[in-house]
Amino acid sequence: MLPLATFAASAAIGVGKAIAGSVAANAAKPDAAAPVSEAAKAKARKTATEFESMFLEQSLDRLTQSEGTDGPLGENGTGGGVYRSMLTKEYATQVVKSGGVGIADQVYREMMRLQEGGRGA
Repeated sequence: MLPLATFAASAAIGVGKAIAGSVAANAAKPDAAAPVSEAAKAKARKTATEFESMFLEQSLDRLTQSEGTDGPLGENGTGGGVYRSMLTKEYATQVVKSGGVGIADQVYREMMRLQEGGRGA
């Protein structure tokens, strides 16, 4: 479980750096006092959802890796790894479509908080 926690921490750091860069770019604009536009909110929501999907995909990929060549997904041939990656991507997409696990909502709220906090500076 430790490798998954390490991955989560590194992913969170990456998102934090991206958000900080976005806030800095928005704060430098002359119209920094303007409220966050609906287009910016939609873009932030889409980014947060894509992040949750990517995070779940990576997490599920780690969970479905097996030792040796006899895996539950028929990894005996050269296509087993490709099939597993496509399957985990689809699993992650479906989990996010069905409401996700809450990562996207938290990332979105943090992005909005940082953007609105950085606009008055």
